[in-house]
Amino acid sequence: MATYGQVAELARLPGRARQVGYALHSLRSPSNVPWHRVINANGEISRRAVFGAEIRQQHLLEAEGVILDARGRVSLSKYRWQERGPQQAD
Repeated sequence: MATYGQVAELARLPGRARQVGYALHSLRSPSNVPWHRVINANGEISRRAVFGAEIRQQHLLEAEGVILDARGRVSLSKYRWQERGPQQAD
């Protein structure tokens, strides 16, 4: 799971979280891109222009074992993707 801002940073486009959202919105269906794993910086599923898309995203996340709280938020401390550093030799 990653935030829009995190994806923008990884793409070397800091400060361009909205552009990540636009790019994900323009994906053709079906797509191999795991768009449902991208959420906003508050741990929330962002509103969509397409009716029901937020519910679909929630169902996809829950099917992967992601737990949303009563307000529909994901714990970023638990689920947010963390880049791993170089492997350390034993």
